[in-house]
Amino acid sequence: MADTATAQEHGHTAAIDRISYHDLYKRWENGNWKSTELDFSQDRKDWHETFSDLERRAALWNYSMFFHGEDSVTDNLSPYIDAAPLEEQKYFLATQQVDEARHAVFFGRFMREVVERGESIGGSLAATEPELTWGFRKTFAYLDKVADGLRKDRSIPNFAAAIMMYHLLVEATLAQPGQHFIESYLAERGIMPGFYEGMQNVSRDEQRHIGFGVKVLSDCIKQDPDSKYAIANLMREIMPTMIGVFVPPNWDRRYVEIFGSTMEEVYEHGMVSLEQKMRSAGLPLEDLPGAPPIPRDLSPRERAERGLDMLRAGYLGEKTGPPDRDPEKLAMLFDSIQRSVDTAATPNGAATIQWDFQDAPPWFLRIDNGATSVTQGRLEHPDLALRCRLEDWIDITAGREDPRLAMVKGKLRPKGSIRMLFRMGKLFGR
Repeated sequence: MADTATAQEHGHTAAIDRISYHDLYKRWENGNWKSTELDFSQDRKDWHETFSDLERRAALWNYSMFFHGEDSVTDNLSPYIDAAPLEEQKYFLATQQVDEARHAVFFGRFMREVVERGESIGGSLAATEPELTWGFRKTFAYLDKVADGLRKDRSIPNFAAAIMMYHLLVEATLAQPGQHFIESYLAERGIMPGFYEGMQNVSRDEQRHIGFGVKVLSDCIKQDPDSKYAIANLMREIMPTMIGVFVPPNWDRRYVEIFGSTMEEVYEHGMVSLEQKMRSAGLPLEDLPGAPPIPRDLSPRERAERGLDMLRAGYLGEKTGPPDRDPEKLAMLFDSIQRSVDTAATPNGAATIQWDFQDAPPWFLRIDNGATSVTQGRLEHPDLALRCRLEDWIDITAGREDPRLAMVKGKLRPKGSIRMLFRMGKLFGR
């Protein structure tokens, strides 16, 4: 099996090596299209007469995130152009900025002429802003942070991490499954032909952008192996937030299912897309340093189901109430915690951490020469004991609470090894 995976990886990287930046630029010239000439006359009828009230609400929610996403990435591409080490990369990124602006114009036209939201790009953005999810806002705020970081640090590893964020996480993991979801039901029902044609054009553009991202990552890894560390660190930081992008209002699954797909299918598609693109770039998950927040021994479907379970339990994403205290859910939480441990950050390769919760049963983590395990119960002499409420600890692990502030406020009371306490951030990739 290992030999087969290695052969497949070599095949993927050989394929990306055969694609040049000139080829990608040429595809852009050959694929140009006009967002201002799409005919939305039938779309307007279908939107108001064929779609039900729920379908309109669900579509507006989904399309609004695409609209705001295209606007955001248009604004954020300039530092990428400046940081690209090759002129050929700069030229392609300039074409991509044009593409993203065209996509924003396309969605803006649809919002004004079909949905009747706003009278300008700015007005349509303002009118649809309430549709954006917590996960979307947090993820694109992080993209802003990454773009700002490129202005200060144009090193190859930082450029690689920024490309990972934009091209493989935002475009390949979030946008591509969403595009497939929309195109599938429009084609099946034969409705909104203007919007469908525009979405097909957007998808072709995004596929070209993703191909560029895969090639750049492949080149960056060869040029500076530290790029892998920068990419792994970024993934550990943003992916627990990203998973909340596609959560519908009030967890009303009908917003997705009314169009013939399940949330699990959309999330699974994202997992498959990400893993395929990373492998093509020479970045298989098993080769990433540390512990990326993706359970590598689970199938993409199982990862999707677990991620949604963690969101529903309140362990990830937006805080909407107290976390689930069901024993099976807590076992899943601590299984995920032990999977996220970067054992390389453990002093002497071994450590024990105890959680003494005020409002839930105690748990402990054992690390021994690269192996990790979690158990419900209490150790007599752990290296580090953490006393807190379950809810406060979950807020820390979900990125809702700064652990240093939690200690200042008395929410988190550590006892034991100061060295281990200082290593907690590296241990759990925070």
